[in-house]
Amino acid sequence: MREAALSGSATVAELTARWGPRYRWLLLLSVMVGTMASIMSSTIVNVAIPGMSHEFTLGQEAAQWVSSGFMVATTVSMLATPWLLGRFGYRRLYVGTMLLLAAGGIVGGLAGFFSLVLAARVAEGLAAGAVQPIPAIIILRAFEPHEQGRANGIFGMGVVLAPAIGPSIGGVLVDWFGWRSIFFMVVPFCLASIWLAFTFVPDTAPGGIAAGRGKKLDWLGLVIGTAGTLCLLNGLIELHRGGALAWPLLAGAAFALVAFVAWQRRLIATGGEPLMDLRLFGYRNFALGSLVAFIYGTALFGSTYLLPVFMQLGLQLSASYVGAILMPAGLVLALTIAVVGRLADRYPTHVLVTTGLALLAASFALMFTVPATHPIVLLVVWAILGRIGLGFILPSLNLGSMRALDPKFIAQGSSTINFLRMVGGATGVSLCGIVLEWRIAAHGDLLSNPGIRPARIAAFHESFWLLAALCGLAMVAAWQLRPPARPPENRPE
Repeated sequence: MREAALSGSATVAELTARWGPRYRWLLLLSVMVGTMASIMSSTIVNVAIPGMSHEFTLGQEAAQWVSSGFMVATTVSMLATPWLLGRFGYRRLYVGTMLLLAAGGIVGGLAGFFSLVLAARVAEGLAAGAVQPIPAIIILRAFEPHEQGRANGIFGMGVVLAPAIGPSIGGVLVDWFGWRSIFFMVVPFCLASIWLAFTFVPDTAPGGIAAGRGKKLDWLGLVIGTAGTLCLLNGLIELHRGGALAWPLLAGAAFALVAFVAWQRRLIATGGEPLMDLRLFGYRNFALGSLVAFIYGTALFGSTYLLPVFMQLGLQLSASYVGAILMPAGLVLALTIAVVGRLADRYPTHVLVTTGLALLAASFALMFTVPATHPIVLLVVWAILGRIGLGFILPSLNLGSMRALDPKFIAQGSSTINFLRMVGGATGVSLCGIVLEWRIAAHGDLLSNPGIRPARIAAFHESFWLLAALCGLAMVAAWQLRPPARPPENRPE
């Protein structure tokens, strides 16, 4: 049977017979490693942005595309994940994404000019977007309802350990070997995940069916979604610059949204295969969870961009210091997720998610108490507080939003909610960059000015208050995430 797995012909039944009841956990471990690599690639580059900006002489808007370009690519490929799974199956898609992610890391680390670095980040984003919806699909299909919270907690704990330790190691690597070294950190994870995929991941598509050519990709919907996302991000940047293209681009984003919804509705009405099945939003908890995911993504990814920049350019801390400050918070996040994962099987989603958002909002709002001199202790404390909040949100939000879905919508649901979270994240990175430069200019300062400057720190504080307000807005929707009237019938693959 092991030979069958390695040859590419293994099904879920064959692998279960080979490995027994523990197989579902081995499968979860396999996709965990690849997801760790994809999430690490999305966050670890932030500690290298100042060094990269210096080498390529980048302005703040250009530098933030290292993060937002990754997220744009991620959102695009997330929309296509259900089709990719149906066309290629779990294993071939998973291995393909890991190869693309490793290639992006190698090319980004060797690139001699910024456009090639950006292209490598886009490749990494495409890979990360395709792989990230897969674990939620597996958890909802392979585990019983009473095990799903525990599985999500264990998975979440493992996934956050990499980005928790990654910035610390990355900060040291940046100080010792330069910013290029951090691109190579994902390669060992990718190689390990490929071996695990050929050993434990089935070649079937969601539902246990054989992968095949039956479904057609909604290319028009994919093009409209991509164009709308690009218009939104570029429109926000142009709005900050005062450019003449700002409002046409934002209008284009709005038009793309209307066109995308209309096209998806038409495909559903005519029996077509939509990229995003809008019938998902007929499930109340999924609709509310999607709204929370969008706002929460804006705050989360905005802070992932803003916090390292605040510590390096506002407080003049080295990259290794930034990594050391974030490491304890990441370890606390891993432990919190493991505990809350078990609570997610027993306590209502709206209580856990709202509690997490409140803690996250408090961590942002309290950044104004961080002094310019000797800031380390409070930075660590508030970072830990925010990560505890994330620990309440991460295992709960997806499960609470998707448990009531009809099994045939699980792949679409995972893709859609991750897509909306990443659109929010891409918006958040751009929004934080815009607001930060706006507030710095309002205080009469420049990021290029040397030293610790009170005006610049005040601008950072105001940007953090924006993130706190966004979390408060998400809390309003999260409190409405009441349990479904009856538990869903989840079936293993």
